[in-house]
Amino acid sequence: MPITVAHIPNLECEAFYFDMERRGIILADMEPNEVVGALERGEVDAGPVSLLDIDRLSNQASAISRFCVASVTRAPSCVLLSNSPVADMNGPSIAVDDPDPTALELLRVLLNQKHGVSRTTFVGRDDEHDAVFLTGNQGLRGRRAVRGYSERYDLGEEWAQWTGLPFVFSKWLARSDMERQDFVVVQDALFVGQEDWMNNLYKSTGPRNDLLMLPREVLEYVQNMRFFMGVPEEKAIELFQEKLALLDNAG
Repeated sequence: MPITVAHIPNLECEAFYFDMERRGIILADMEPNEVVGALERGEVDAGPVSLLDIDRLSNQASAISRFCVASVTRAPSCVLLSNSPVADMNGPSIAVDDPDPTALELLRVLLNQKHGVSRTTFVGRDDEHDAVFLTGNQGLRGRRAVRGYSERYDLGEEWAQWTGLPFVFSKWLARSDMERQDFVVVQDALFVGQEDWMNNLYKSTGPRNDLLMLPREVLEYVQNMRFFMGVPEEKAIELFQEKLALLDNAG
C-alpha cells in the first residue's frame, strides 16, 4: 500500500514535503489540529503532530528522528492582533479559527503568566471580540497589520524575549504499525526534502503572492525556523510543560 502522510499546507511545513510526491508518497491535506485524529484512525501513516497532542499517541506512534517545527526568535505566522495593548486587557474575548492546539496554549500561557491577563475567553470569528488570533498562512498574511487592529504580538518573539529559548510547535511522528521500510522512506524524504527545498528557495526569485511576501521575507522567515530538535528545543519543551502545569493549577 502507498504511504500516506498528513500534509499541513503552511509555509513552515513546506520543506518536509518537497521530496515526497517524487517518491510516490500520498499527501493528505489537513489542519494541524486534525493530524492526531487522522493518525489515531490510521488514515495517515505519519505527520507533524502538535506538541499538545503527542501524549495521545504514546501507544500508537513514535518520533521520526528529531524532526520538528520550531521558531528561534520570532514566529510571524503566530500572531495576536488587538484593539488595545495587552497590558490593558481585562477579560478579553479573542476570536480564533481552528488554531494549532499548541499555539493556542502558548497564547494562554503568555497572556496569563507573562502579561497577567486573566478571564480570557475564546470565541468564533463572527462573534464580538476584542482581539483575533491567527496562525499558519493566515498569520503570515496578517503579519504586518489587519484593518481594525492597532496592536500586533508575535508569540514566538514574546516567548523568546521571556525565556531566551526557541519554541517548539510540533514534532514528526509515525504510526507504530508502519512497515519499517516505509518508515525509512519517510525519514529519508524529510532529510532530503529540507536540504533540497532550502537550496531551491535560495535560488528562487519570485514573490509569494499567496502570502503577500517578497522573496527576502520568505528567506528571513525560514531562516528563523528550526526543523530538527537540539538541546535548546528540548529545554524549551520542558519549560513550556512546566508553565502549562502552572496554568492548569491556576484553574
